[in-house]
Amino acid sequence: QQIRSPMTTEQILAFSVIGAMMAAFIWDRLRYDVVACVTLIVAVAIGLVPADKAFSGFSDDIVIIVGSALVVSAGVARSGIVDLAIKKFFPSLTSIRGQMLLLVVSVTVLSAFIKNIGALAIMMPVAFQFARRSGTPASTFLMPMAFGALLGGLMTQIGTSPNIVVSRLRAEITGEAFTMFDFTPVGATLAVAGTIFLMFFYWLVPKRENQNPSVQEALESSTFSTEATVGKQSPFLGKSLNQLLSIAPGEVIATAILRGHTRISPFPDIVLKENDALLLEGASEPLDRIVSQAKLSLTGKPIADGDAKPSGEIAAIEAVISRDSALVGLSARELSLYNTYGVNLLAVSRKGKRIRERLGEVMLRSGDVVVLQGQRQALPGLLLELGCLPLAEREILLGTSRSAMVPLAILVAAMGATALGLAPVAVAFFAAALAMVILKVIPLSEIYRAVDGPILVMLAALIPVSDTLRTTGGSELIAGWLGAAADGLPAYGALILIMVTAMAVTPFLNNAATVLVMAPIAASFAAGLGYKPDAFLMAVAIGAGSDFLTPIGHQCNTLVMGPGGYRFSDYPRLGLPLSIIIIAVSIPMLLLVWPVN
Repeated sequence: QQIRSPMTTEQILAFSVIGAMMAAFIWDRLRYDVVACVTLIVAVAIGLVPADKAFSGFSDDIVIIVGSALVVSAGVARSGIVDLAIKKFFPSLTSIRGQMLLLVVSVTVLSAFIKNIGALAIMMPVAFQFARRSGTPASTFLMPMAFGALLGGLMTQIGTSPNIVVSRLRAEITGEAFTMFDFTPVGATLAVAGTIFLMFFYWLVPKRENQNPSVQEALESSTFSTEATVGKQSPFLGKSLNQLLSIAPGEVIATAILRGHTRISPFPDIVLKENDALLLEGASEPLDRIVSQAKLSLTGKPIADGDAKPSGEIAAIEAVISRDSALVGLSARELSLYNTYGVNLLAVSRKGKRIRERLGEVMLRSGDVVVLQGQRQALPGLLLELGCLPLAEREILLGTSRSAMVPLAILVAAMGATALGLAPVAVAFFAAALAMVILKVIPLSEIYRAVDGPILVMLAALIPVSDTLRTTGGSELIAGWLGAAADGLPAYGALILIMVTAMAVTPFLNNAATVLVMAPIAASFAAGLGYKPDAFLMAVAIGAGSDFLTPIGHQCNTLVMGPGGYRFSDYPRLGLPLSIIIIAVSIPMLLLVWPVN
């Protein structure tokens, strides 16, 4: 028979290259982007991928979507609106399971109505906040959230690409497409079952750190001392110090309160008054959280450009004072930093010593780490002039003004345009990322730090490689094997076979392509067995939308790989049992909701 015809040389090479790539990912000795690039070069060298198509992946929508979503997510995180929402609605949520429930349920519900990667992008900053609050790595939350996003997409027609594609194919096959909520009975059941599993078995995910920690991660715990004043506009005027510090519980302490010429001990129940100067100590991120949410004023004067107009590119930079620096042995007040150099001293960090003086009176020493605020373009030259060395190329948010509503409005507009069909996902999110830059939500210098280069390179390299299954006829070969295997099986057996195959194929073909290949096969199975096609088409959509086994099959899985520090082999640890649950729950539900006879 035709289905027993031998494999061609190209098909053997395609299966061999993809198999070797998977083995290299699991071996985990080379970084994932290097493995993908080596695989691409090998595929080009042996003729599987035409040379003129080798870099076609870099223009693929998936690369644009993931990169843009990372920039948008960074803009939302930078705005501080996430901190405000957490503080207002979940002020005391510290248990990991409670945080997990909130994150997974939020992402799952959002993903039913908006693109799942958009839902994941808006909730990722919340996960980082919860991770800091509970003292657990962000990897604990990110993979379950990505899986929740995939589960949520199964609930409606617009939730995920496979549902949209299979609806169109059903219209071609039967003359009637699936409607918006035809997917809901089975999809919602799967979402509930999957969420319950994630609540109790999230510990299967190994605790990882970001794979590219660089110097930035090492500096996250640096402790700074700063001085901030309570003004009329502060919502904490007339409230206790303890209420103020609860914005960043356990992360910031007050070393003193200066009221006029009086120094007051920072007792937790002391009531804050207007013009109180608070000497605060903590890492730069929680300090920024307190200063921005409590609307405190830092020491220094407003930075202006040459025309005395406020500059839109005001930045704060972290630097270390060298031995021959002009700052050594002098205080900020003696140096008159603002009048002489046009910069403000916002914070000082001194290893092994707690600073209790007012910031302007601190005698600076060699080795002190300082946070200086000034015009972004002028800061590098000023550091050279002052004899200071930038510690790392990272954004210090302390002392920078930000709008909380602008990035949220941008994200809502992008998701709305996608949901209403006004723009493709790639265009909508690319425009959103561009709007973040134009409206100065993210400084130009921060854009490419927000984009996870290795992830995008891996995606771009693997897209033409995975397409070799289709171009060599490997997909049709698999389809033929399935046709033989499914012959004579009962309905539930054929449904299991179709769904498992869709799950296995979707990492290499994207999920929409999987539906295009598998749906006609599923319909022919049903016809050959004398069954209605609906349950089989649904099985294809569920299988294609349930890629829990790899980081490369769906952009949600890819999006969290870098920030979570996951390895390729981490995904099956949580994803394999979840996939088994999806199969076990969906088959009887499909037979119940979509009878085959």
